[in-house]
Amino acid sequence: MNSKSFSRPGAVDLSSLKTNQPAAGSSTAAAPSTGGGGFVVDVTEATFQAEVLNRSASVPVVIDFWATWCEPCKQLSPILERLAAEYAGRFVLAKIDVDANQQIAASAQVQSIPTVLAVIRGQAVPLFQGAMPEADVRRVLDELLQVAAQNGVTGRAEPVAGAPAEETAEEEADTRYDAAYEALNAGDFDAAAEAYRAVLNESPADADAKAGLARVELLRRTNGVDAQSARAAAQADPADIEAQLVAADLDLATGQVDAGFDRLIDTIRRSAGNDRERARTRLVELFEIIGPADPRVARARAALASALF
Repeated sequence: MNSKSFSRPGAVDLSSLKTNQPAAGSSTAAAPSTGGGGFVVDVTEATFQAEVLNRSASVPVVIDFWATWCEPCKQLSPILERLAAEYAGRFVLAKIDVDANQQIAASAQVQSIPTVLAVIRGQAVPLFQGAMPEADVRRVLDELLQVAAQNGVTGRAEPVAGAPAEETAEEEADTRYDAAYEALNAGDFDAAAEAYRAVLNESPADADAKAGLARVELLRRTNGVDAQSARAAAQADPADIEAQLVAADLDLATGQVDAGFDRLIDTIRRSAGNDRERARTRLVELFEIIGPADPRVARARAALASALF
């Protein structure tokens, strides 16, 4: 697969699982999960080929490796299921119990749980390990969909037969973000930003649209940036405001939220005038991505106030 890669550890070889066949008398039908709006399936070794590898040719598949005894899994899995419902078929969430499917876990090199992988056109790439805040998970998923689109994987899955419908009719009927999602799938950041701004014109206080617009702008700014060179430039010249802004964006895009916030706060302390205002504006924009309820934002806001006054 000639793909644009995530800035994450290398690909995982799942080819050994392609020849797995179900035992005599077993079924390969997907087992719908109780959540996720019909876009979550419980996958076993018998169904891995059909539900993950084959399906990933048309829609990204996100694998959640979990176990009943895993406490962090109990925090992360509901977030993944909720986002699967919200993204409404733009990706499918495959849940794999590592205790019951040890061969899959071994082939995927799962060393701790929760572990989350993405599969695009049969190729698996590690996303993250451990529980993460919803805003961070959402950002990873947006990056995944961008990469999938660049590799021609732009399908939308249908709900799994037999899965319960979502209880909230308002969520099902809310199509305000569809244009932005479609633009992101196509890698069109300008159109995605315009779509979010259209929502904000109608509802200026819409927190989801604000966060969506901030995520699009982050993706646009970091798209095609050489991370190694950008970080080297920031380290070489702490007074270079542009270098610090780019490095902070990269920090956020790779999940290093506290590092990105601290970088900009330090920049604000060192700078004055227009440079200080640029750094402050960028920091506030990044706050929108993470969300006001996140404790990291609260900590950074207090540090920002101290740096300013």
